[in-house]
Amino acid sequence: MKRKKPRENNELVKMENFLATNDELDLHSKAFEKVMFIYSVGIKELKTKLEIMQDEYKLFHDYDLIDHINTRIKTPESIYKKMQKRNLSMDYKTMIENINDIAGVRVICPLKKDIYNIREFLENIPGVNVIKEKDYITAPKKSGYSSYHMILEVPVTLSQKFMYVKVEVQIRTLAMDFWASLEHKIKYKSKKEVSKSVSKELVACAKTVQKLDHKMMLLNR
Repeated sequence: MKRKKPRENNELVKMENFLATNDELDLHSKAFEKVMFIYSVGIKELKTKLEIMQDEYKLFHDYDLIDHINTRIKTPESIYKKMQKRNLSMDYKTMIENINDIAGVRVICPLKKDIYNIREFLENIPGVNVIKEKDYITAPKKSGYSSYHMILEVPVTLSQKFMYVKVEVQIRTLAMDFWASLEHKIKYKSKKEVSKSVSKELVACAKTVQKLDHKMMLLNR
C-alpha cells in the first residue's frame, strides 16, 4: 500500500534510525525505553481517534458502537522470548520490522456487525496504512477463538521527525472478549497442561458465543 506524504517540514525517518543508539538489542537501555515510548505514542494517537468515533456515534446516532477500548505494550521479556522463538537477530531493526504486536489496541463492541464498521473506520483514517488483516470472525481458529485482527502503520510526529509506528488492533464483541479472556487464563495462566476434554469444552463454548452474538444482532434489529 502506498504511504501518504508526511506533513510539510517534517522529515520522514525510519523508527529504528531515529531511536537506536546501537544496533544490539538491550532491554534495559535508554534506547529500548525510547522505542517503547514511541510505541506508546502510536497507541495514544490511535486510541484518541477511536474515542472521537465512539463519542460521535453516541451523540449523533444515539448508539454505543464501542463499549470500551483496552491498550497494552508488550513486556520486554515477552518481546525477547518471541524473537528467540522465531530465531531472529537480537537488534532494534529486526525487532521493529518483525514484531508487529509490540503495541496493541483492543476494541470491544456490542454486536458482531459493529466489528466491520470499526474496521472500515480504521481503514479510512487519513495517514493510517493497513499492513495486514486476519478475519477470525468469518473463519474462527480451531480453538474457537474469534476476533478481527489488523496491523496498522500509525503516523507519529516527534521533534519535527515523522515516522510510522506499527500497532496491532483486535476488534471483538463483548461475548467474544469474555470467552477469549477465560480461555487465556485457562490455557496460558494455568501451570497444568489443559486436557483434550477441556479444549473440546472451550470450543463448544465458543460456538455457543457465536450463536449468542447472532441472536443478539437479530434482537437488535
